[in-house]
Amino acid sequence: MRKKVVVISTSPRAGGNSELLADAFLSGARAAGNDAEKISLKGKHLEFCRGCLACQRTGKCVISDDAAMIISKIASCDVVAFATPIYFYEMSGQMKTLIDRTNPIFGSDYKFRDVYLLATSADGDESAMDGAVSGLNGWIACFDKSSLKGVVRGTGATDAGEISKKHIEEAFEMGKNI
Repeated sequence: MRKKVVVISTSPRAGGNSELLADAFLSGARAAGNDAEKISLKGKHLEFCRGCLACQRTGKCVISDDAAMIISKIASCDVVAFATPIYFYEMSGQMKTLIDRTNPIFGSDYKFRDVYLLATSADGDESAMDGAVSGLNGWIACFDKSSLKGVVRGTGATDAGEISKKHIEEAFEMGKNI
């Protein structure tokens, strides 16, 4: 069955390691015949959630920025993959800001079921991603029809393009097998 896949690259660095994982996952998803699209947060205008909860009543955020378009795509896809560099043992601030802004789809009839995390860190220990996995699982817990289906832990990659071929292949295969 053909799935609608959205891959969100949250790195502020063009051609960064997590973006390379995002591209590999995207290629794998497309190779399997899925309708897949990548959205990069680089260059997007995303404001912080104000906590006003107006979206809980209206289904729309009161902030006018690029988040509404991205959130709409998340709500209507079957699979969402987040690609993030690990900063201080946690997801990027850009990813956290976007996740906070998905509040308008909380309680809605969202479509996504499968969630993936593609993470890269300079640290060589896979536990460097544990904070990001925990944070993403906290978000997923609010969307009880969805679950975390896979994580690529791309360790030991500091400079852009330094991610290992092994991790690129893992992301490709994960995308291919959604």
